[in-house]
Amino acid sequence: MTSTIVLNQVSKSFGKKTVLNKVSISVHSGEIFGLIGPSGSGKTTLVKMIVGMDQPTNGEIQVLNTPVPNLYLSQKIGYMAQADALYNDLTGRENLTFFASLYKLNKGVQKERIAYAADLVGLTHQLSKRVQNYSGGMKRRLSLAIALIHDPELLILDEPTVGIDPKLRKSIWEEINRLKMEGKTILITTHVMDEAEKCDKLAMVRDGEIISSGSPLELKNQYQISSLEEVFLLAGGEKDENNRLN
Repeated sequence: MTSTIVLNQVSKSFGKKTVLNKVSISVHSGEIFGLIGPSGSGKTTLVKMIVGMDQPTNGEIQVLNTPVPNLYLSQKIGYMAQADALYNDLTGRENLTFFASLYKLNKGVQKERIAYAADLVGLTHQLSKRVQNYSGGMKRRLSLAIALIHDPELLILDEPTVGIDPKLRKSIWEEINRLKMEGKTILITTHVMDEAEKCDKLAMVRDGEIISSGSPLELKNQYQISSLEEVFLLAGGEKDENNRLN
């Protein structure tokens, strides 16, 4: 099976603080791979390095058989960050058009992709509004639409369904599964356990290290329990002072 993402002994430090410690992950094409763990565990730092926004202190990262960072990869990756990177003084449509132009989509393809992405996230009738008038949930939805606008081979989504209602979340997951069936690779961070159950593989991140990995069923069988949250706690998450995922 072809690996879309390969991390080999990746570590990241900021000054004397080690954020990630010797992380090794392999994500295969056509796979939904989930990263779960508490806030501050290193998930977002890991995602930023995979995208090429940051570089590891040690170790190697390859995406689509290309060492990261590499400008070429930006055309192949759809990235939705935790913080919405939107132009508030532009309308939703203008934001989508701007980002589509960065990927050199011609006007005909732009029109098709904007219609598709806006419909998927339920913003078709809100595109004429300025983003400054969007709710937080609407901004998250627009950010997801932007990540999908250029039909990327690899989709990296950092907490994509935060602030999104259950009906739309269900629709988004249906589309994620459809993209998987097309052979696309999806890397997702989440703290929602029913979403973690939808992933093909999971890596549980704790204090910058992978404490356990495998399919949801494999992880539950390994610890002989039926709850992923209990798996996380038994694998080392009980050290979290709040005893919960954030």
